[in-house]
Amino acid sequence: MHKFILQSFEQLTARELYAICQAREAVFVVEQACAYQELDGLDNDCLHLQCWDTATSHERQLAAYARIIPPTIHSMGLPAIGRVLTTKDYRGRDLGRELMQQAIGICHSRYPTQTIYISAQTYLLEFYQSLGFVAQGDVYLEDDIPHIDMLLEPNA
Repeated sequence: MHKFILQSFEQLTARELYAICQAREAVFVVEQACAYQELDGLDNDCLHLQCWDTATSHERQLAAYARIIPPTIHSMGLPAIGRVLTTKDYRGRDLGRELMQQAIGICHSRYPTQTIYISAQTYLLEFYQSLGFVAQGDVYLEDDIPHIDMLLEPNA
């Protein structure tokens, strides 16, 4: 059984924040072999969407996570979804799709007239297209990984 929780930075407990940072580092730094500053200074002003497995034991496990960046701090002035991940033990269960659907719903609810932005790793292009995102511009390297900008129009 899993449970989605949306929290501001201030609402996160120390344990939740540690689990989130640990998962982001495991996926984006270790698994993808990218030495970069994962904690980028934006987290304080973002919303943190978490999916917790509540059925495995007395201590819940982080299964999936995404960060929602408000348009007021995003460089393009758009709401953005980033740091999207499913932890290793929970992959192959369609949690990524459910996580993104939740994140999109949150963005549409909070910013109903605004386009949603993501910087997608190109190997996930079809996945994001299946959610309604449309590729924009050319492929670029971010930390030596091919990415492409993608947009989702309001209530698409």
